[in-house]
Amino acid sequence: MKLKPEQHQTAAQRLDQAEKQRKQIGLLSLDHPEMEMEDAYAVQAAWVQLKLAQGRRRIGWKIGLTSKAMQYALNIDIPDSGVLLDDMMFADAATIPTDRFIQPRIEAEIAFVMKAPLQGPNTTVFDVLNATDFIAPAIEILDTRILRSDPATGRTRTIVDTISDNAANAGIITGGRPMRPTEADMRWIGAIVSRNGEVEETGLGAGVLNHPAAGIAWLANRLAMFGGSIAAGDIVLSGSFIRPVEARHGDTIMADFGPFGTVSAYFA
Repeated sequence: MKLKPEQHQTAAQRLDQAEKQRKQIGLLSLDHPEMEMEDAYAVQAAWVQLKLAQGRRRIGWKIGLTSKAMQYALNIDIPDSGVLLDDMMFADAATIPTDRFIQPRIEAEIAFVMKAPLQGPNTTVFDVLNATDFIAPAIEILDTRILRSDPATGRTRTIVDTISDNAANAGIITGGRPMRPTEADMRWIGAIVSRNGEVEETGLGAGVLNHPAAGIAWLANRLAMFGGSIAAGDIVLSGSFIRPVEARHGDTIMADFGPFGTVSAYFA
């Protein structure tokens, strides 16, 4: 790591205030050009600790940047991860309050609910399937407490900005038909995502590292490098198989997973 612990803490406090005030901060990658990926995870961890101290409860994990398109956009070749907290959960068909987010976008994915812990290293897809209680269609709500691009330089966010910003995670909605992990070939579970009745994106589970469970295995193995693991009862968002869709005020978003049901939200 290149930054000092107090710099991680300062960045976390700035992100926390940005979220509360709904006012974005500048790019951390511009403020700290030397910043490394592990610095970004340290900022994320410091921010999560702030939230836990404020009464939040950790309920799981999200995995991002699992598609080749998103990895190419950020010039990386691995996913990233963030932490799910209890106040991020919304009911299916919920109305999202006007003042909740800054620039919300949504992604369609498969949520895993774990019945047993997963401890890396060397976790495989088969280990993930054995440890999973059920899977369910899900929408992830993304938000960014950091500017997407710097107005002065035109520089766009990098991977360290995204990871620091809790991997852009802000909300989760599950719905549709929960199923056991072997009930369907997850590679062929797909979604048609519409905004106000107009189709915006479509995708298949295979877009997530060839199999959504592969993302869960990656996370278990990454966490093991730092003494962590996925716990029984955790919800894990396995990664999006569509590009993000902007969710504007007044938009109704629906993800139609075909025989597995729908997930929707209205953004007031």
